[in-house]
Amino acid sequence: MITFNLNGKTMTYEGDENVTLLNFLRNDLGITSVKDGCSGQAACGACTVEINGKAKLSCVTKMGTLQDATILTMEGFPEYIKETIATAMVNEGAVQCGFCTPGFITTTKVLLEKNPNPTVEELRKAFKPHVCRCTGYKKIEKGALAAAEALRNHQHLKLRKTSGKIGESHPKYKAMEAALGIKKYVDDLKVDGMLFGALKLSDYPKAKVLKIDTSEAEALEGVIRVFTAKDIPGEKKVGLILQDWSVMIDEGETTHYIGDVIAGVVAQTEEIARKAVELIHIDYEVHKPVTDIFEAIDGERVHPERPNNFDTVKVTIGDPEEAFKKAKYISKGRYQTQRIEHGFLEKESALALPDDNGGILLYSQSQGIYEDQRQVAMILGIPEEKVHVKLVPNGGGFGGKEDLSIQGHTALFAHILQKPVKITLSREESIRLHPKRHPVVMDMEVGADENGKLVALKLEAYGDTGAYASVGMKVLERVAGHAAGGYYIPSVSMTARTIYTNNIPCGAMRGFGANQVTFALEVCVDDICRQGGFDRWKFRWDNALTDGLTTSTGQRVYGVGIRACLEAVKDDFYKAKYAGLATGIKNSGVGNGMIDESKVKIEILENGKVRLNHGWTEMGQGVNNMALQTLCQETGIDPDDIEVVIDTEAGIKTGMTTSSRATALVGLAIINASQALKEDLKNKTLQQLAGKTYSGQYVCDWTNKPSDQVEDPKIHYSYGYAAQLCIVNDEGKVEKLIAAHDAGKIMNPMLFEGQIEGAVAMGLGYALSEDLPMKEGYLVHEKYRKLGILRAHETPEIVVKGVEVPDPVGPYGAKGIGEIGLVPTAGAVANALCAYDGRQRFRLPLNKY
Repeated sequence: MITFNLNGKTMTYEGDENVTLLNFLRNDLGITSVKDGCSGQAACGACTVEINGKAKLSCVTKMGTLQDATILTMEGFPEYIKETIATAMVNEGAVQCGFCTPGFITTTKVLLEKNPNPTVEELRKAFKPHVCRCTGYKKIEKGALAAAEALRNHQHLKLRKTSGKIGESHPKYKAMEAALGIKKYVDDLKVDGMLFGALKLSDYPKAKVLKIDTSEAEALEGVIRVFTAKDIPGEKKVGLILQDWSVMIDEGETTHYIGDVIAGVVAQTEEIARKAVELIHIDYEVHKPVTDIFEAIDGERVHPERPNNFDTVKVTIGDPEEAFKKAKYISKGRYQTQRIEHGFLEKESALALPDDNGGILLYSQSQGIYEDQRQVAMILGIPEEKVHVKLVPNGGGFGGKEDLSIQGHTALFAHILQKPVKITLSREESIRLHPKRHPVVMDMEVGADENGKLVALKLEAYGDTGAYASVGMKVLERVAGHAAGGYYIPSVSMTARTIYTNNIPCGAMRGFGANQVTFALEVCVDDICRQGGFDRWKFRWDNALTDGLTTSTGQRVYGVGIRACLEAVKDDFYKAKYAGLATGIKNSGVGNGMIDESKVKIEILENGKVRLNHGWTEMGQGVNNMALQTLCQETGIDPDDIEVVIDTEAGIKTGMTTSSRATALVGLAIINASQALKEDLKNKTLQQLAGKTYSGQYVCDWTNKPSDQVEDPKIHYSYGYAAQLCIVNDEGKVEKLIAAHDAGKIMNPMLFEGQIEGAVAMGLGYALSEDLPMKEGYLVHEKYRKLGILRAHETPEIVVKGVEVPDPVGPYGAKGIGEIGLVPTAGAVANALCAYDGRQRFRLPLNKY
C-alpha cells in the first residue's frame, strides 16, 4: 500500500506500482487537466504536476515512488495563484490550442514560489521539458512574467474586457477554460458503458497479407470483438480527393505503408485492447518497398490501378528558353527539403456512440467535420444525415488532421457493436499513421539581366506523397504556383510531379508547398545578387510583385504588400552584420477551379443570448474569435452573449479548415447573415428576436486551374504577403528573426502576433533542425523528442511587424495569415548563414546539411 497526499487529501494506492502517475490521475481519478501528449516519452511537458514542491513529469513517475509524497495538480492549486497565472496567460495571448497550457502553468507556479522575480532566461530554463507547437513561446514567457509581477504586488487580475469588435485584442475564445485545464479534448471525454479500441498496424511497408489469425486475441479476457476489413459494410477505401486509402487491409491484399490498419480490437479497457492487438498473428508475403521517388516514377506500382507519378502540373508562361539565353546572371541547383511531422500536442482520438435511429454520433478533433461525415457514411454504408459529427476543438492540427485517421474505425466499431467506443493513438502510432509534410526535390534555375531584373524561371519538382494521395497533388500544385514567390518573373516554366511510394503518406501541413519552393527560390535570388554585385534588399524591392503584376501562374494580384513588408525590415537589414532576407506569398483559399464557400447560422436564444454556427475547425488559430469579432463588429452584440458552435446538425456543409481561408470565408458569410439581423435590431431587442435564425453564406466559384487556357486567370481569390529578416551572431547562430507580414486588416492584434510568432518558430525548426527520416519504408525513430522541434530556450528573438495593405476580397480587407508566417523563414535563415560563412545551402534541415 502506497500512501500520499493528492490535492490536500490523503490517498492510498494498492495497485501495480509500475503504473504511471499520469495514468492513475487520468484513468482512475478522472483528472484530465493533466494531459498525455507523448505517451510516456518524457518529451512534451503536458503531463506536468507538482510533487514535493517540484515540477515533475507524471508520465514517467511510477506509483511505487510516491510513498508519503505531496502531489498537486491544477485542481489543488490555491485559487488566487491559479487564477492569476491563468488570467495573465490569457491576457498576454499565451493560449492558442491550450493543450500544453496547464503544464506550463504548473511549472510557472512552482518556479514563482521559489523565485518570485525570474528573468526570461530563468523561465526558459524551467520550461525546457515543455513543448508548445502553437505560440513560439514568446507570449507564454510574457504571460509568466506578467503573472509574477501580479503575484508580487498581490494584484487580482481581471480578464481583458473589450467590445469584441475588429481591431481589438479580444481574449481567445474560451481560453480560460483551456488554461485552467477545464476544457475537454476528445481523449478527456467519457460516457457510460464506453469501450476502448486499439489498432493493429502493418509490420511491413509492402507485404501481401496471407492470413490474419485473431483467435488468441479473441480469447483474451475482456476482449469484446476483433474486427477486420471483412466487417466493413460500406466502402473499403476513402480519401479527401482520390478514393485510394484503405480503411483496413484484408487477406489477399497488399499493404502500402507501415501505418496501414490490418485489424482492430475493442475491449473493456485500453490496456486489454492493446494486449489483444499484440496477440493478432499475421502471415505475410514480404515484398521490396518502393521508397525512392525517382525509382518510383517508372518502378513497380504502389497502387495497381494508377501509375506512381499519378499527377503532374505543368505551367509555362512567356518564352523561358529565350529569356534564359538573354540572362546575364543565372543561378541553378538541386534543392531538397525533408519530411516533417506536424508535432501537434494532442494525439489522434475519436469517440463514437450509436444513436436510436441506426446512425452514429462522432466526437471529432478533425479539421473538417463535414468531410468526416461524408467519409464515415461511406464506410458504414449509411446516408450522410445519419452521421452526426460534433467538433471538439483540438490540441493542434497544422494540416495533420485533415485526412480521416481513426474516426472511421471508431465509428465502425461503435456502429457494429451498438456501444460507445473510443480510440486514442499512442504518440508512436500517431507519428507512424498520419500524413506528413512532403519532402520535395526541386531543380530550379533563375535568370536575371544586367540591370538586376528577373527574367526567367524554370522548375522541375518531385514530391514524395507516400502511400496515399491525400492532398498531395494540391501541395505540388502550390509548389508550382508559388515558384516565383513574391516576385514578378515574366517567363516561367514549371513542372511539379506527385509520386506514390511506400513511405508514410504526405499531405497538408502549414505552408502547403509554398515554403518548400520559397526556400529554393530565395537562395537562388541571393546567389544572383552575389554574382551581379546587387544590393540584396534593393534587388528584392525592384523585382517585387506590385498591384497589376502577375504571379507564376499568370494571376494578376491586387492589394500586394510585398514592398510594404520589405520597407518594414529595411533599417534592420542594413544595420545587421550578418543577415538573410526572404519574401513570400501564400494563397488564401483552395481555388484552382474549386469552390471556396462558407455558410453560417445565427440563432437568437432566450435571455438575449446568441448561438453562432459555422463549420470551421478551431485548432488554436483563432477562427472562433474571427467569427465572434466579425459578428460583434456588424451588430454591436456583447461578445459575452455569443456562443460559437461547430456541429453537423447545423447543416451548413463546410470544407476542410485549410489554405488560410477560414477568416475570410467565415467573416464574409457572417457579414452577409448580419444584414437582416442589423435591420431587425433597429426596432427590436435580442430578447424580442428570440427564436429567429439568420443565415448567410459566401461563395467563391470563379477561380481557374493553372492549366486553364484563359486570358486573365484567377487561381486564388487572395494571397498573403511577407518579408522576413534573419540575423545571425558572430558565432553563426540565429539571434533574431524579424517578420513583417501583410494581414490586410489586423483583426485581432494579439492573436495576429501569436499566429506569426508560432509560425516563425515552426519555420525556424523546419529550417534548422526538424526531420522525420525513413529508411526502406521504415521510420528511423518514433520519438517526439527527436523530431527537432524547438523549445523555448532554443527559440531566438522574434519580432513581428504588422503591415496592412487591404485585400480586395477579404472582410474589412483582411488576408489569411495562418500559414504565411513560415513561408519565407527557411530562405531567410539559409541566406543569413551564407552571409556569415559564404556557403550556399541547398538542403534542409540546415543544421544537418
